[in-house]
Amino acid sequence: MNDKAIASVLDHAETGADLRRRFFEKEAAAIALLGKRMAVTIARGNKILLCGNGGSAADAQHLAAEFVNRFVMDRPPLPAIALTTDTSALTAIGNDFGFSLVFAKQVQALGKAGDMLIALSTSGNSENILLALEAARERSVTTLGLTGKGGGKMAALCDIVLAVEGESTALVQEVHITVGHVLCGLTDYYLFENVAALAPYLADNARMPE
Repeated sequence: MNDKAIASVLDHAETGADLRRRFFEKEAAAIALLGKRMAVTIARGNKILLCGNGGSAADAQHLAAEFVNRFVMDRPPLPAIALTTDTSALTAIGNDFGFSLVFAKQVQALGKAGDMLIALSTSGNSENILLALEAARERSVTTLGLTGKGGGKMAALCDIVLAVEGESTALVQEVHITVGHVLCGLTDYYLFENVAALAPYLADNARMPE
């Protein structure tokens, strides 16, 4: 057995576990509150939009599927759309207007006040993500950014930012998908196990949980 290969495996696992532990120790309360806000968003009849590039596109699709199909419990489908999956829309927008607008124009078409956009970008500086966030703000769509160290330019465009303070893109993405799974679980919990906790936020003109 190659000792160097084994050491590489263990180093990746240890570094990733340490990054994950530090992130969740810092952000646990924010994530718990965010899970409640996502449940309120859906309970009010709104939806979740998700976007990202590359591995983050895959994460957006992964998480949308968890909402639409199921996460752990069997429950009704929940409204979530990954803006990375419609190849006709992506290629038409890219061809006619440029790649920078592939998500923004979909937000303009699909987003409505009260929806939530989850934007994933490890750098926080992807132009198509920034323009999608701007489009979301113009439509009073709540914006959540899952990003990397420092948050990049997207931090200023997000209502909520969860920045993973890691140097490795791969490890940051591993934490992002874990955050997504936790949020799916919390959303299910509030919608189907503790719906009474949402009641104060469902009245007309009620504020989001803070």
